[in-house]
Amino acid sequence: MNFDKIVAKLSEINDNNFLYHFTRNEMPMPSIESLSCIMENLKSVLFPGFFGNSDIKKDTLKYHIGASLDLTHKLLSEQIQRGFCFACEDKNQNCIDCNKNAQDISTAFIEKLPTIKHLLSTDVVAAYNGDPASMNHGETIFCYPSIRALTHYRIAHELRRLEVPLIPRIITEMSHALTGIDIHPGAQIGEYFFIDHGTGVVIGETCIIGKNVRLYQGVTLGAKSFPLDENGKPIKGIPRHPIVEDDVIIYSNATILGRITIGKGAVVGGNMWITKDIPAGEKVLFDQKNIMH
Repeated sequence: MNFDKIVAKLSEINDNNFLYHFTRNEMPMPSIESLSCIMENLKSVLFPGFFGNSDIKKDTLKYHIGASLDLTHKLLSEQIQRGFCFACEDKNQNCIDCNKNAQDISTAFIEKLPTIKHLLSTDVVAAYNGDPASMNHGETIFCYPSIRALTHYRIAHELRRLEVPLIPRIITEMSHALTGIDIHPGAQIGEYFFIDHGTGVVIGETCIIGKNVRLYQGVTLGAKSFPLDENGKPIKGIPRHPIVEDDVIIYSNATILGRITIGKGAVVGGNMWITKDIPAGEKVLFDQKNIMH
C-alpha cells in the first residue's frame, strides 16, 4: 500500500500548527523517562530506605543522599533546559545562557529539599492521624496515594515557583495518572494536608489551602467560570479557585467552585455543591429531611 498521499496530508502545516513541535537548536522535548528517574531519586532522598536502595544504614545515609543529589542535579538541569527550549519564543535566545540558568535553578531547587521534606513529614503525620486504618507512619509512605500525589505536587510546586516551564505540570500529571488525584502545581497547600482515599480529587491552579485540611475522594476545588478577554479567549492566571482555611474537612464528592472562602474549622458534607462563602466553624450538610444547615 502506498501511503504517500496520507503522509503528505498529515505533513501539511495549516491552522493547526499547535499540533506540531519542531526541535529547536537540537534540543529535544522533556523526557518522561528522565523525569521518572528524577522523581525516583528524589523520593529516595526524601524517604530514604522506603524508595531506592532499601539497604541503607545510618553510617551510609549521607553517601546515598549525596550520590542521588549529584545525579538529580545533572538530570534536572537538562530537563529544565529542555523546558526552556520548549517554551522559548525568542529566536535569538542564547542557549548557553539557558544552560547556565537551568543549572542555577536546579541548584536552587535542591537547596529547597529540606523544606519539602519537612512539609511531606507533616503530610505523613496527617495521613497517619487522619486514618484509623493506618498502622504506622511507614505504611502511609508506602501505600497511600495521598503521599505519592503530594510528593509529586510539592516538588512540582517548588519548581513552578522557580519559574520552570512545562516540567512541573508533567510531574503532577505523572502522579495524576497513577493515583487519580489531580493537583495543579500552582496551588498553595499548607502543612498537615491529607486526602483520604483520593480518587477523583481535583485541586485547581489558584487554590489556597491552609494547614491541617482534610479532603475525601471525589472532592473538586474548581473554577465556576472562565472570564474571557475582548477576543473571546479565556483570561489566564487570575484567582478563580477556592480558598480553604485551616482545620477544614471536606467530605466525599463535594464540589466547591469559584473564588470563595471556606472558613477556618468549617465542615462540608458529602455531595454538596458550594458556590458561596462558608463562615468559620460552619457545618454545611443535609440531614435526613434534606434541610441544609
